[in-house]
Amino acid sequence: MLRVQLPEVLAKQGSMVAFQGQMDFDYEGSGGLGKLFKKAMTGEGASLMRVRGDGLLYLADNADDIHLFYLENEGLTVNGRNLLAFQPQLSWDIQRVQGAGVAAGGLFNTTINGTGWVAVTTHGTPVLLDAAQMPTYADGQSAVCWSTSLHVGVNRTMKAGALIGRGSGEAMQLAFQGQGFVLVQASEGAPVVQASS
Repeated sequence: MLRVQLPEVLAKQGSMVAFQGQMDFDYEGSGGLGKLFKKAMTGEGASLMRVRGDGLLYLADNADDIHLFYLENEGLTVNGRNLLAFQPQLSWDIQRVQGAGVAAGGLFNTTINGTGWVAVTTHGTPVLLDAAQMPTYADGQSAVCWSTSLHVGVNRTMKAGALIGRGSGEAMQLAFQGQGFVLVQASEGAPVVQASS
């Protein structure tokens, strides 16, 4: 659970579990037609609320682990479903992951820039990988966030056997190069529950 001392924060809609003091909760729009269009076309970007007031706010999302990053005039690319909260002075936008074209599902993520705190969630205990140490690869659904300074591409490892139903299920990964880190969760996301007939 994340405890936030207000006066103001942007947070994922529905993530408030408790608060003490006086608070106002307002829907946070997309920040203009450009962001609204990107969000509608890509499905990326967390639905946000702006919380203002005086007191303590407690945030959580499905009892997931919470991790804090302090940005100092730098950027962070975050998978929208993993974004929990950030300080209002930070700017954000929806960006296409470079190199991840149609074959990779046209990956889009939320980028956050500036100076301030960002809270992200992970399903399980994550690992923080230093991409400068060696070539770094992660499943697109397991990569939670990474430094915007990294060059990101797609690594394909599909073999001929995959064409006849003998694939490993690991035919495509995000590839990271440069100075920066990648936070990878111990899951490919929450399982999809099938409706019973």
